Amino acid sequence: MLRALAQAGGAVDDCAEAALWGLSDEELQASLDATHVLAQRLATVQLGLVRELDARGVAVAQGASSTAVWLRERLRITGRSARQLVHLAASVDAAPPAVREALFSGAITVEQGRVVAETIAALPVEAGPEVADKATELLIAWADRFDPTILSRLGERVLTHVAPDLADQAELAALDRATERAEARRHVTLSEQQNGQVRLSGNLDTETASLLREAIDPLCAPAGEHDDRSPGQRRADALGEVCRLVLRTGQLPDNGGDRPQLVVTVSLDELVNGVRAGTLETGARLTPGAVRRLACDAAVLPAVLSGDSQVLDVGRQRRLFTGPLRRALVLRDGGCAFPGCDRPSRWCDGHHVQHWADGGATALGNAVLLCGYHHRLVHRGDWTVRIAPDGRPDFLPPSWLDAQRTPRRNLYHRRC
Repeated sequence: MLRALAQAGGAVDDCAEAALWGLSDEELQASLDATHVLAQRLATVQLGLVRELDARGVAVAQGASSTAVWLRERLRITGRSARQLVHLAASVDAAPPAVREALFSGAITVEQGRVVAETIAALPVEAGPEVADKATELLIAWADRFDPTILSRLGERVLTHVAPDLADQAELAALDRATERAEARRHVTLSEQQNGQVRLSGNLDTETASLLREAIDPLCAPAGEHDDRSPGQRRADALGEVCRLVLRTGQLPDNGGDRPQLVVTVSLDELVNGVRAGTLETGARLTPGAVRRLACDAAVLPAVLSGDSQVLDVGRQRRLFTGPLRRALVLRDGGCAFPGCDRPSRWCDGHHVQHWADGGATALGNAVLLCGYHHRLVHRGDWTVRIAPDGRPDFLPPSWLDAQRTPRRNLYHRRC
């Protein structure tokens, strides 16, 4: 084998020294196809070597804890790649002979071979060898047209084509197994970072994930033509708006005897002057801008302290747009009042045009409904909001968008 590999290496040297500029477009494409097939065939040879080394226990005999660890050191690859190599070698070795033959001939790629091997291994025992051989033959034929991802999806329904009488029963059994795994592995983790961020990670079962998608999808659309947020940023903002809505409903169970509520601690001077950060109950810090924005939010309680940390105010009712005042605000604005926004009123907070911390009154003439995204946008200061003589809010765009700063209004929610 070493002599054959050396000869193959010499052929690779010849290819590497070839003048590619002299090849026609057709020759370039044919050469690319040929190198891909040879790479897959050579990778199959490597899988066979890995499987034989693993079966002999060479790695353990040389003091390694496993074949994967040994491969990581010897081939200078990542631990993950080494584990995948060992797993793939075992899967191909256990697959029907037709899979290995297709790999060696270059008829399928290594990734396609993995899909075929794992699909066949997952067939129910009652399917038997004959059904497994038919499924293998069909999957190899499909590999000529489909990439590994699509081939894997087709493999989930392969019994429908080769053994229809077993397909429904096998699908239900597979679905039950997948559901049990998903429920057992479900978790959500919030990890504090050192850069002012919190990492959200976890796994959800299909049902819970579907509920989450239904809740955030209506809020994930761009909020107007100037919304430059990425899709991921829009989903993050939508999740925050869903949480604000739930807190606002008052339907959550008590937490430690109190209704769930976000509490931001800040001194009165710091809130008025906007020069210091606020502190959440978790100890996390918020920028002055975030504190002032949250002070508009009926789902947030500002714990205002004097200089000697004496509590001066915890969510004064006159600060919040609640009861008849909020109903009047909803009746006037209909939803988010920012020009072009279609967010409904239930997703919006009452915003003080003249900030509450600056002495602004909690009154209809000093209020405007804003969704979470536009609430943050207005607090950044580029856009200016004012109440016009007719009692409706006008928005003045930044000068870089409109040099004249012509007032704009939201006509989406107008009823007449």
